[in-house]
Amino acid sequence: MNINDLEQHLFTQIKTVDKNFKRLFHGRGGCFKEFDFLTVDSIDKVLYVVYFYEINEELESALTGLFLKLFNSSKYLGVVLQKRYLLKEPSQVLFGEIPFENFAYENGLQYKLNIEASRNMGFFADMNNGRNFVSKNAKDKNVLNLFSYTCAFSVVASSAGAKQVVNVDMSKGALTIGRTNHHLNKLSTKNIKFMPYNILKSWSRIKNAGPYDLIIIDPPTFQKGSFIASNDYHKIIKRLSSLCSENCMVLASTNSPDISSLDIIEGFKKDAPEFIFEKRLETLDSFPSINKEKELKNLIFRKVS
Repeated sequence: MNINDLEQHLFTQIKTVDKNFKRLFHGRGGCFKEFDFLTVDSIDKVLYVVYFYEINEELESALTGLFLKLFNSSKYLGVVLQKRYLLKEPSQVLFGEIPFENFAYENGLQYKLNIEASRNMGFFADMNNGRNFVSKNAKDKNVLNLFSYTCAFSVVASSAGAKQVVNVDMSKGALTIGRTNHHLNKLSTKNIKFMPYNILKSWSRIKNAGPYDLIIIDPPTFQKGSFIASNDYHKIIKRLSSLCSENCMVLASTNSPDISSLDIIEGFKKDAPEFIFEKRLETLDSFPSINKEKELKNLIFRKVS
């Protein structure tokens, strides 16, 4: 793929965009070697670009020109660039301006974003199929949302008629945005709990709100001082038997390149043998990858008698 191919691809993609969050180009899966540093998202009225590592000036200049063409030929009010390799550098507005408030729209629900954040904006688009699974299985269920971040799973579960949702995350700020996300969607938080705890040190508190009919495990790959997925994921699996109801289902997720689907399946066989592996959810077509085990993995398990 060269710059002209990329231009054609992006112009083709934006012809079908609406207000829903859409990945227009995904280079991180290794399918487009020349642009493996690049992702481009359509977020309502904002074109959102991420560079994952530094590129030469000539290529950056060519891409800037391409994004200006897209901006001038589309509905976008602004183009935002995040240089992910600059750890604490906020995103920059390349062209136009961005709305005072930004939201991700998906399946009739909305989620508050911080598009100008230095790293995560508050919503992970590749988890769409995971949220769809929760939406289809949360009705009348007691749901546990571990590593809840800004509570997108909770919004989906509550919208689908969950009996209760318990959100656990160390970040009080993320949970505050989670409350906002429920209110944005006119969802009551009377049956929603927000627990600002270190999960690995708070099992008794988490257990008190159980037993749970649906458990979501979606940890960060690395959270300094609290959780390293490759070392600590098995600690979550070991606790499931004390948290689950008789017919519990588990959505076990990870985007860690160091943990394979087989690692998780074998972990359940060893530490939670009462759960059987049912299936892996499909990855979105808009997130192509040459190695699915290096990308997001969503695995479904069900407790058997």
